[in-house]
Amino acid sequence: MSQGGSFTDYTEQEAKQYNHWILNNENQAREFIQQTTDPDAIRYLVEEEQIDRNFSGVNQSVREDILTHEDAPFDVKQTVAQRNKQLADILVPDDVLKNARTAIALGKPVVLYGPTGTGKTYFAKQLALETCIDYSIHTAAPTWTPGDITGSIQPEVEGGEISYHRRSGCVSDGIEKARKYTDNWGVIIDEITRADISQVFGPLYTAIEDDEQVIFRNEEGEELTLTDDVKIICTMNMSDRTVNELDNAITRRFAMIELSRYDDDDRMELFNRWVSGIGTSVAIDTDELVTLFEDHHQGINNGTTTSAEGGIMEMGPMHYKDVTQFLQEACKDSGEYSGDEANAVGQAFATYIAPRLLNTASLPQIRRIAAHYETLDDEFEEFDLQPAVDLAQRQAEAEQREMGIGDV
Repeated sequence: MSQGGSFTDYTEQEAKQYNHWILNNENQAREFIQQTTDPDAIRYLVEEEQIDRNFSGVNQSVREDILTHEDAPFDVKQTVAQRNKQLADILVPDDVLKNARTAIALGKPVVLYGPTGTGKTYFAKQLALETCIDYSIHTAAPTWTPGDITGSIQPEVEGGEISYHRRSGCVSDGIEKARKYTDNWGVIIDEITRADISQVFGPLYTAIEDDEQVIFRNEEGEELTLTDDVKIICTMNMSDRTVNELDNAITRRFAMIELSRYDDDDRMELFNRWVSGIGTSVAIDTDELVTLFEDHHQGINNGTTTSAEGGIMEMGPMHYKDVTQFLQEACKDSGEYSGDEANAVGQAFATYIAPRLLNTASLPQIRRIAAHYETLDDEFEEFDLQPAVDLAQRQAEAEQREMGIGDV
């Protein structure tokens, strides 16, 4: 160290004394981090000096030095890994949060299931960031094989010669990251029912019950086994399949945690919180907007006042957050719908809510959705919901043509 100080076992005091020297050059920063055994020195450089941001270009060496440092505190590693993660407060009901936290603490894989719009993927990310250094997220697909979970051997052709290399699956990759960073790593598998669960999860079931079961060998030949520092969090949309239709193998090995539609009070708290972000400068009656959200939600889930039938389908409240964000942006001064707020509300519903409902709806459900939007359009004179009405009606007509039936 050119300005004095020891060459090993750097302390927090030395980090403060020579901070300019440390922050001036990446090699000097790496030397200090690699040589220190003082957790408070690393904490100071990360929290006060944001050293990982100071050297945050293409070369991530300083960041990796901190994440792999055995003396770096867990929360400091989280700070470095999660610098660019922008997630708000956890909004799920308390019992859901408590059950999920307990399962994660026990090392139990988790499946978050429920209807669309309950915030399953969002909560999965929050849960991973709360309990792990960071996470990787993977969306299941019908083409998935067991190799997408545990790993596979892939051919590679170069210069007419065939060679083979090992490609990690999402879980084996998580195992390697947990080893590298010597702390918890989250593996989020989104929309698991898009894949054939019984087929692709088969090798994982044994590994969950036997922590000595080798699920894959990486390119270096290292044996990878599933340990408690790999936190597996899956999501499942109830429109894809019910819990009763799942393979018993997964319900025995995973903690099945339901995210429902939220209680009335919790839902209204969310609605009011979101519409408050629209601001008073936008010419929208936010109280009336909250009422629209609630009437729309009740009609979809529990049935409309104009029909003796029950609910159309299940949906959660999270879709309405997208509506409020759209209105906040579109209706501000110089926004795309400034001065045309009534139409903006209908366009927001047609963009963020109706398509999500229509995507999995049967023809009878589509017709009821269209009728529900027509009713809301009549009841809420301040808002123009015709864009959502038109979208649902077009979808009904398309379904009828595909089924070869005329107007009913």
